[in-house]
Amino acid sequence: MKTLVLGIGNTVLCDDGVGIRVASELSKVISDPTITVAEACDGGLSLVEAFVGYDHVVLIDAIQTTDGTPGDVYDLCPADLISGRHLSSPHQVTFATALDLGKTLGLAMPSRIDIVAVEVEDVASFAERCTPRVEKAIPVAVERALKKCRTQANCLSEG
Repeated sequence: MKTLVLGIGNTVLCDDGVGIRVASELSKVISDPTITVAEACDGGLSLVEAFVGYDHVVLIDAIQTTDGTPGDVYDLCPADLISGRHLSSPHQVTFATALDLGKTLGLAMPSRIDIVAVEVEDVASFAERCTPRVEKAIPVAVERALKKCRTQANCLSEG
């Protein structure tokens, strides 16, 4: 089984980079050759191309909800994001539409997609660090993503 762990974000837009920061930490501890850890700065249709050929995908991204507290970490699935736009830009299709398109085109899309989302505070300021509450959530998000991997394979390095 091939797994893709994909951190999404922009590391110069404060908390928006949390997905990439989590992926960076994960790349230090995941050693299973069937698991690829990668980073992306875009959502929407570009995710379809990234997903092709993987059986399982673990996405890590920033999210802003109406009642969340910055630093909260959520375990989500694609159905949770049907009305959401974060995994796309205003110039692209939504995450759900991109997945549907991949399936419609008969592409080898993953049978399972897990999402680890971190509630963020500031995704507009130019800053190369996350806000303090989001920074503290990074180890929590790392553990959540590792747990998603463990359900599919032993992805931890020894030691």
